[in-house]
Amino acid sequence: MANDFSKEEIVAFEETLEGFEDWLVLSKAMSKYSIGQVQQERTNDTIWRPMPYIMRAKDGITQNDAAFGSVTQLSVPTSLGYHKVVPWEMSATELRDSVQEGRIASAAQKALASEINLACGSVAANQGTIVVAQSGAATGFDDVAELDTKCNELGIPMDDRNLFLASREYNAMASNLAARSTMTGKPTTAYEKAIVGEVSSFTTHKLGYSPRLTAFAGTTVTVNGANQYYTPAATSTATTGETSNVDNRSQNLTIAVGGGTVKIGDAFTIAGVNEVHHITKVDTGQLKTFRITDIVSGAGGSGVVKVSPAIVSNGGATDAEAQYQNVTATPADGAAITFLNTTTANVNPFWYVDAFEVIGGSLVVPSGAGLSTMSGSTENGIGLLMSKTAGINSLETKIRFDVTFGVVCKQPEMAGIQLFGQV
Repeated sequence: MANDFSKEEIVAFEETLEGFEDWLVLSKAMSKYSIGQVQQERTNDTIWRPMPYIMRAKDGITQNDAAFGSVTQLSVPTSLGYHKVVPWEMSATELRDSVQEGRIASAAQKALASEINLACGSVAANQGTIVVAQSGAATGFDDVAELDTKCNELGIPMDDRNLFLASREYNAMASNLAARSTMTGKPTTAYEKAIVGEVSSFTTHKLGYSPRLTAFAGTTVTVNGANQYYTPAATSTATTGETSNVDNRSQNLTIAVGGGTVKIGDAFTIAGVNEVHHITKVDTGQLKTFRITDIVSGAGGSGVVKVSPAIVSNGGATDAEAQYQNVTATPADGAAITFLNTTTANVNPFWYVDAFEVIGGSLVVPSGAGLSTMSGSTENGIGLLMSKTAGINSLETKIRFDVTFGVVCKQPEMAGIQLFGQV
């Protein structure tokens, strides 16, 4: 809806919206979902979204009754938890130059797009659980090929994979590519524009800003207690009989810390706990990687941490565990925990497109409320609202741009991070 806007302002807003969409690099690499404005309000801006199904194939034409097990549909909560606004004021004299208003609006959309990219990058950097730690600096094809191998072994689809690299790592890979005299085309582009492009099934992107993961600050850490495995469940029932959805992306793990502390974001493996292919359940021969997502109690000494993904070893032999099994064995009591983030480094997130979802929200300002508003939506569903009002005392005009959105990691085991320079 537009009211009380000049033709020039309407055109400028449309150009701003177009530029806004161009800047949304990270969110474009994620799947999208839209919630109607009535549903937004009635659900308090929170909705449960389904995780990708994992099913198993069985042999033979004839199947007995036991083969027809139940199918558990898992879901995750997501909310429109981000609201960003850029407000500014212009005087009656400043508004004489319409170019200035357009330039400020352009800067405003870049600021909002940057906030959305930061939110997407933060969720990706903190919630992806596939961790690939490299001892050296970024070099090129072999680094990306390692991610490709990792994703293939886990059964992650080979299309729509994205890798976002910090500028230093990206440019190091471009340097390696530029030196390949036996190739044509791509080395020239890499040399002239530092563009790597598609490598080993990944579309690569350069980040202007990358989160950093600080080094693990502990010493000896072990699993404290046996039978710490997780049984997935779609819902849970309270003592009152009330049924609610369950978030299955993490579990509590009791650990013993011999010295120092552990923290949110730390990445680790557990001795004797290998990863399996998501579908076939075949042992990949590689240790499963985990992330600490919360400190429940005691960062040092004996304590409880929340880890992702949950350890689904099929220890309870349920249909849900067989369906979503992700490791070869339950951790043994006293099993050694080895941390992978041994030095502080840039976080380079990668993921399959359906691992994350961006949800666009909306705001409604009724006509006749004393504001002039204009709104539009990007291709991935993120809405941009422009509002303005004027004051009679000093003839000032107040203008603001608003966005409301949410970002959710639906499947942490289809996303991860690459760390370079790890000892």
